[in-house]
Amino acid sequence: MQTRILLISSALALAGCAVGPDFQRPAPPTATGYVIDPPAEVTADGVTQRRIAGAVEPDWWRRFGSAELDALVARALASSPTLDEATARLDQAREAYAARVGETRWPQLDANVSARREKIATPAPGDPPLQDFGPFTLYHASIDISYSLDLFGGNTRALEALAARADARGHSLAAARAMLAGNVVTTAIRAAALQAQRDELQQLLAVQQRQLAIAEQRLAAGGIARADVLAQRALVGETAAQLPPLAQQRDALVHQLAVYLGTTPVEAELALPPLTALTLPVELPLRPPAELVRVRPDVRMAEATLAAASADVGVATAALYPKLTLTGSIGSDQLSGSRLLETFNVWQLGAGLAQPLFHGGALRAQRRGAEAAWRAAEAAYRQTVLEAIRQVADALRALEHDAAAVDARAGVATDSAARREITAARYGAGGVSALALLDAERSDRAARQALVAARGARLADTAALLQALSDAPLD
Repeated sequence: MQTRILLISSALALAGCAVGPDFQRPAPPTATGYVIDPPAEVTADGVTQRRIAGAVEPDWWRRFGSAELDALVARALASSPTLDEATARLDQAREAYAARVGETRWPQLDANVSARREKIATPAPGDPPLQDFGPFTLYHASIDISYSLDLFGGNTRALEALAARADARGHSLAAARAMLAGNVVTTAIRAAALQAQRDELQQLLAVQQRQLAIAEQRLAAGGIARADVLAQRALVGETAAQLPPLAQQRDALVHQLAVYLGTTPVEAELALPPLTALTLPVELPLRPPAELVRVRPDVRMAEATLAAASADVGVATAALYPKLTLTGSIGSDQLSGSRLLETFNVWQLGAGLAQPLFHGGALRAQRRGAEAAWRAAEAAYRQTVLEAIRQVADALRALEHDAAAVDARAGVATDSAARREITAARYGAGGVSALALLDAERSDRAARQALVAARGARLADTAALLQALSDAPLD
């Protein structure tokens, strides 16, 4: 009896000991910035964007000042099937953790009821005679209890792994929300930019068609050669050929927006903001990389996955050591037959200790596999951190290049507009032909179309930067 008490006491003392590595949160990156020699501000088209220290708010898209854009993001966050799936996966992970807690932290209690028909066998020749009771029924009812002591922390590590995976699912949901919001914003901006380019191209086409009509009149009057008319007609055809691809690209973006919002294109009824209704954010909060990796949901998801892999090593290690299970039962048995009726109260207590001896190397191979998975998760975490920093660096550089492109396109557009005004004045004074005026208008429209595209790229890259630096969108 003393030996049994000693064994149970020792097991309880060991229950708080967990083998395997204790997870340590990875150190943040040591880099203090994202790009080499970043300018404090960039100016183009009369708008200066400044970088300031701080955090980007979760609803960063409101910086663009568009009620239509805000409504699109809100619809997507409320109706996207992608988020519904991620939410269900999170619920599944949480319930898996709750189920394992119930299995390992508490004793298992079961009620058993059974009945069976039996008969004592007739003794063989030479055996002492037995009283013949005839067939009888054995009824059994009991409450059984069992509990496995966590001697080496295998159950504790398993719970750590499940909790970390549930945490990873939560961060996966946050990452999906952040990506969805960013995709909606950038898609809406690109669709608006394409529509604005298409509008400019249609106006340009109208100018070229007027030029063609004038050229045909001059050809009929013998003022120009037929080759000049053919050249002008080819120019009209080339411009007209650019309209369907722009329309197709915009339609594809609108269809993609419908999917983001959890509906079909024909049922979407989207109200898209025009490009001119979008305000370019002028203050861009920038947090250092060490802070970024603590709030980015994709990095935190990779960290939680690493924590789960670390706990899995402990689970595989604990499988190499003994397992102690305590069992107990209390109930009653009743015998009933033609010549007997007896009831017996029954109870039992027991303990079982199992030590793996030979499994063909499977248990140690499983531990080595868990260690390899741990190393893979650590490498995946480092890669995720690098990708997060790269996204910010790409967006920062893109804004610099966008500003240069917008500035150059704005200069061309200004010069083209001035040329058109001068040509119009000369045309009014009779100094140039109508064809020269229309050519100046054509150049002006082409310059404005290029400027529209550059402005759209600047807006989209600003959205990409804000998304890369922001916390997850609010629920």
